[in-house]
Amino acid sequence: MNPSMLLATDAHGVATLTMNRPDKLNAFDVPMIDLWHRLLTEACEDSAVKVIVLTGAGRAFCAGGDVDSFLDFRRWDSIERKDYLWKHVHRIVFALERAEKPVIAAINGLARGAGMDMALMCDMRIMAESATLAESYINMGLIAGDAGTYFLPRMVGTARALELFWTGRTVTAAEAERIGIANRVVPDDRLHDAVTETARAIAAQPQEAVRMFKRAVYQGLTMPLAAHLDMVSSHMSVVIDTKDHKAKVDAFLNRPKRENGTGKTKA
Repeated sequence: MNPSMLLATDAHGVATLTMNRPDKLNAFDVPMIDLWHRLLTEACEDSAVKVIVLTGAGRAFCAGGDVDSFLDFRRWDSIERKDYLWKHVHRIVFALERAEKPVIAAINGLARGAGMDMALMCDMRIMAESATLAESYINMGLIAGDAGTYFLPRMVGTARALELFWTGRTVTAAEAERIGIANRVVPDDRLHDAVTETARAIAAQPQEAVRMFKRAVYQGLTMPLAAHLDMVSSHMSVVIDTKDHKAKVDAFLNRPKRENGTGKTKA
């Protein structure tokens, strides 16, 4: 049987995590979630990995929770249901929150319910033109149990988030880009190349600065301005001592000079 999650890292330091249950539209069950957490942790701890990409096999990104698992979920008592979320699904949320490396969702097809929320947990989202999203919990009389209500309002605002939660309607890729969920929308046959180009461009940047930018942006969302400025001034002081900074400065100072048309050279 094929593994439900795949991890592959290229020579540029881009690790791709692929949800691999295409016959189930990549809906997750407990074994898949546990493997997902293990591979995500492995990618986060691997010093050769600089950027992580999350995508789905086949025509879906992720359809949310597996129907068979949901039937079990309904049979459990309230403590068992809470433990399922806390001990399994929420481990992905916390792992992504702790990840210092950039995480890009390559949304190749439909993303529903928890599948949409998994994309929201990533730092960036690049969507194929035909891909769609939906906070579809309400259509089953449920609410988001895996932080969709935390992430979505921070992206699109309270009123728009509530509309999507209350209606459960489908959001096209074009709308997702317009309202700030998707960074970019590309033709379906360009998704892999577009995500790879973006991931490799980030992987080629000074990694200490990349990680510090991520920390500063997310921590800044909950910090007073004075505390934030205190933090980023410390970050700035630290990165100036890195080899990457020194190499960038040397390259800038030693760049070839060119004439400005007056016979004089300029930087």
